[in-house]
Amino acid sequence: MTRPTVLVYHADPRYAELMRVPKRGALVRTAATPREAVEPISEAEILYAWKFPPQLYAKAGRLKWLQVMGAGVDWALVPELPAGVQVTRAPGIFGPWMAEYVIAWCSWVTQRMRVYRDAQRQRRWLDHVLPDRLFGKTLTIVGLGDIGRDIARAARGLGMRVLGVTRRGRPVREAARVYPVSSMARALGEADFVVVLLPLTTETRGIIGAAALDAMKPSAWLINIARGAVVDEAVLLAALERRQIAGAVLDVFDREPLPPSHPLWKLDNVVVTPHISGPSTPDEIAPVFNDNLVRYLAGRPLRHVVDRERGY
Repeated sequence: MTRPTVLVYHADPRYAELMRVPKRGALVRTAATPREAVEPISEAEILYAWKFPPQLYAKAGRLKWLQVMGAGVDWALVPELPAGVQVTRAPGIFGPWMAEYVIAWCSWVTQRMRVYRDAQRQRRWLDHVLPDRLFGKTLTIVGLGDIGRDIARAARGLGMRVLGVTRRGRPVREAARVYPVSSMARALGEADFVVVLLPLTTETRGIIGAAALDAMKPSAWLINIARGAVVDEAVLLAALERRQIAGAVLDVFDREPLPPSHPLWKLDNVVVTPHISGPSTPDEIAPVFNDNLVRYLAGRPLRHVVDRERGY
């Protein structure tokens, strides 16, 4: 029996090193650049990758399974990807990272950290400015999947009230109430913090636009850890410049890296982080891939399969 070829596409060699391939189960090839991937992709039945060059899918005549090395799958679901290829994601990894990110930046707001650090640099004893608490604040999570529920649990542990927004608004135990997307404005209007976690699809592109921002309280903060294009960046920039909302913590952008000339860098009510809220690490993703590899080689159904029509 011919062994299938696995192409590992990433610059970090640990992704390949941490693979656990059953004896005589598969051949492993690696590539770190598009040029290096040209030849092995034509033989690959399995692709373990992050942001694989879509133009090379034309050579992927044997490809049957793509394991994504990250939280988002929008880069993989391109027209060039052959129709019969199964795409699997890596759940259960990024939620804890992103929960800490969200709680940390919400605390940065309530604990007045920027104010106190500025006062320290000026050697001012600013004892008339008091911190606030997260306890009792409302956190609205737009996109209440497995990552969103991790964030919800962390927030509830601190006494925050959690609301959710999902496609259909079905209840989940981690949220006090879940609204359908059609009623998103109501959930946004109650929030002190809004966390955006929607996958990037045709339906979600630009969903946080003028109407959504109009629904938010002037004191509310927006935290985008989804994809840049889920938020209408031009509309958000204008809202932040005129202080329509209190501020934004942004980890994702329409264009990455964010150009040095972009006006978001200059706003004092914006925090810019370089797409690090849910980092991909080989040690955490390897067990997900290794489990599915055993299943694939045994002819068993794969776990964590992405619905290509829905986009997640």
